[in-house]
Amino acid sequence: MHNRYAFVLVAMLILSASVHAQECAPVLPGAAKVEGVQYRLAYRTEPEKVVLGRHFSMEVVICGKTGAESIEGLKVDAVMPEHRHGMNYRATAKRLDAGRYRFDGLMFHMPGRWDLVFDVSGGGKTERLVREDVLRNESR
Repeated sequence: MHNRYAFVLVAMLILSASVHAQECAPVLPGAAKVEGVQYRLAYRTEPEKVVLGRHFSMEVVICGKTGAESIEGLKVDAVMPEHRHGMNYRATAKRLDAGRYRFDGLMFHMPGRWDLVFDVSGGGKTERLVREDVLRNESR
């Protein structure tokens, strides 16, 4: 009888761990994905094809992996590694619901390589997730 309870307890722990692991799968149709140490995210832009010198928006869905701190905030920017600067425009952020954000007013203002940067805050720490080479445009 004692072994039966131990088996049930172990089975419940395995099941709860697998359910928790499945919880962190950000779903956003047509999205690109970025994975960090503690967090995973999916994002898509509007319009789908970003054009140099034109504002665009972005929807982001994010979740924490097992053991990650609760997500307290998310910031999005883009950098040009070769030029060592970011965008000239600061996006407005709107939290749509738990783990879902919308950013408006983003713009790649000059030609060259751009990397998207997502700063996720939680538990007094920030983790930076980077999607490299999202736009490489040499001319308008």
